[in-house]
Amino acid sequence: MKYVWIAAGLLACPAALAAQQPQTSKPPATAALSLADAIAVARDKNPAYRQVLNNRGPAAWGVRSAISSLVIPTLTASGGMTYTGPGSQTFLTQSFSQSISTVSSFYDLGLSWELSGTTLSQPGLARAQQRAADADVAGAENTLVTGIKQQYLTVLQALAQADLARKTLQRNQEFLKLAQARYSVGQSTLIDVRQAQVARGQAEVGLLQAQTQVSVQKLRLFEQMGVTPPIDVSAVQLTDSFSVEAPQWQLPDLLTMAEQQNPALKALRARERAAEWGVRAATATYGPAVGVSAGWSGFTQQFTDVNTFLDRERLVSGQQLSACQDNNQIRVNASLPPLDCTGYVFGSEQERAIRAANSVFPFSFTRQPFQARLTVTLPIFTNFGRELRVSQARSQHDNLEESVRARGLAVQTEVSQAFLTLQTAFRTVGLQDTNRAAAREQLQLATERYRVGSGTFFELLDAQVAALRAESDYVNATYDYHKALAALEAAVGRSLR
Repeated sequence: MKYVWIAAGLLACPAALAAQQPQTSKPPATAALSLADAIAVARDKNPAYRQVLNNRGPAAWGVRSAISSLVIPTLTASGGMTYTGPGSQTFLTQSFSQSISTVSSFYDLGLSWELSGTTLSQPGLARAQQRAADADVAGAENTLVTGIKQQYLTVLQALAQADLARKTLQRNQEFLKLAQARYSVGQSTLIDVRQAQVARGQAEVGLLQAQTQVSVQKLRLFEQMGVTPPIDVSAVQLTDSFSVEAPQWQLPDLLTMAEQQNPALKALRARERAAEWGVRAATATYGPAVGVSAGWSGFTQQFTDVNTFLDRERLVSGQQLSACQDNNQIRVNASLPPLDCTGYVFGSEQERAIRAANSVFPFSFTRQPFQARLTVTLPIFTNFGRELRVSQARSQHDNLEESVRARGLAVQTEVSQAFLTLQTAFRTVGLQDTNRAAAREQLQLATERYRVGSGTFFELLDAQVAALRAESDYVNATYDYHKALAALEAAVGRSLR
């Protein structure tokens, strides 16, 4: 949450100050941005890094799912309702008919659990995949931090070049004043004044371009941080500075650290271990599988028109009662005791019972008997499906092994190259510093010679160009050193400052 407020402050502060600018003559306040804050905001906001970070969630749930599948049965519940209209249905040679439409409902509750080589290997595979996802996140973070460092240094480099352009403009303005003063006393020509004016104009263009480059590089920094830049990026000031120090590291030590800590290499190793578990999971399909299942179910069925059913029951009861009475008449004629026919009388009590028995939809379920099943499955021949899966898993594992070896070789090359580049950059800084000092002295001598009339303005301009080139080369060499150090840190996988 701290870094969210940092980002909000960077965006809101310059905008508010810009809105107040027309109402006050005071210069706008600045918003400070350190390298640590830029990295922290990027960790929270950079889209590419957050996309990789999002993969942690599915990997963690994969571990939970694999463990729960091993010890906890799967529980499923289902239910539904049906409507059947009047008519007849034929099943094989039997015909079933109903004259009244019905509505019905049902429920089914089931438990199932399976134990096999695949389920036994899934927790290890899921954990390996989670470690691989974490390694991918670490690699993405290393890439993010390196990119922010490089861009932060690029902004500082652009600021240094802009400061150099500002000093060059000031110096050219002094040269113009000097040329005008000499021209006013007749010690130089109008050509010197015009050359000084052209040099000042070129310096103004150079300063404008340098300031624009600073703004562009700041915009790119905010883009890498993953936040919208403020309207006035000039109000954001970078606070960190870096010193040039002689490299004290030894190449063998750096190679050892990179072998252990390089994020990309660690991510590939984690993927290779996950692929190894994938081979185990594919091989485990040759073994038997034990499954246990249990279920509870129930149903209801109700006539939609109970009166039609009651009429039919009355008709049947009346027919049975009439038959019973006719039978009793025969029995009486045969001197036999009559039978009791009251059971065939359809009265209000029978009607209430039928209506109560029919009023079951949708939740007065009739339970079905409990069912449980134990199943043992042993695959014998699967049309080479298992062999195909094992071969694919082994091929993926072997490919990742080769990728790990290739990446290890690449890391050694990257570390060695970055180390050599850093040493060269450090020596270049020293040489450019010497060149800068000589160019400054040359410019001072040319200025004094022109001031006393011993030198020409063209000599002064040549010395000015040489000094500007030497100053610019020194700035570039300094930040090339810092960028080389950042590249070495990225290759090693840890900070070296």
